[in-house]
Amino acid sequence: MKKCLIIENSYKKEASIIGRQITEVLTSMGVSVSEFVLAQQASVPDTKDVPFDDNDFVITLGGDGTVLFAARGCAPLGIPVFPVNLGQFGFIAGVQKDSWKQSLEQFIHGNLEPIGRNMIQVDIFRNGENIFSSNGLNDLILTSLLPARMVYFEIVYNKSQLGTFKSDGLIVATATGSTAYSVSAGGPIVDPELDAFVLASVNSFSLSARPLVFNPDGKLSVTVMPGRNTSVSAVVDGQKSINLTVGDKVVITKSEYKALLLSCTIDNFYEALRSKLNWAGGPHA
Repeated sequence: MKKCLIIENSYKKEASIIGRQITEVLTSMGVSVSEFVLAQQASVPDTKDVPFDDNDFVITLGGDGTVLFAARGCAPLGIPVFPVNLGQFGFIAGVQKDSWKQSLEQFIHGNLEPIGRNMIQVDIFRNGENIFSSNGLNDLILTSLLPARMVYFEIVYNKSQLGTFKSDGLIVATATGSTAYSVSAGGPIVDPELDAFVLASVNSFSLSARPLVFNPDGKLSVTVMPGRNTSVSAVVDGQKSINLTVGDKVVITKSEYKALLLSCTIDNFYEALRSKLNWAGGPHA
């Protein structure tokens, strides 16, 4: 390990302090360090504008959102992400801020292996032309741009017509993203080691529109249909977005890349359920 990029979320006050501490440790171990700051007030930049390549690993100092940003840029390059949790939940950012040094030394010395998490590939077509393409670790959200106004979506899985859904929006989540917006919309919590897509409808017009779990080796297609409201936005990982129009087709498939995350173990996942979501099965669950 010779080169490292540290991504600091400026919204987290501790990020710069811990960043300097990590830089000192890595420098003493002969690792060259560069830095990229996600500005607090700025919109999330395109991952293409970040110098991910030519690094052996990337360290994120922030919450799960910072990890999502780094994962989209690092996955195609096969670069592992060392995610230090400075956020609230830490379902993905599995390295705690008071134990990063021990975990980092284990990684540098080859005693901590990255874990691969499956991602989705999102492609959007307008009049047969691909106008948007992105991978995502958490989810794709199709949402109305107007409050309290429903949108019509035609959904097809492979060659099977699932019908026309009328709702405020749709969520297609990976197993990793099942604990994010999807679970708030009534979707299931999925073990992150499973290979699956979750389709959840947001405030569906029909009470029979229940969440569905798909084999990700198939292709899920969602088309924006005519209706009273046609103002729709597609958002990947809550960060990368594009506005849609009637007839646009959104195609979701399994990404050929995996996010390589450090300390993102299944034990950490279930510990996060217990400690962060108070998932205990008792009266306080």
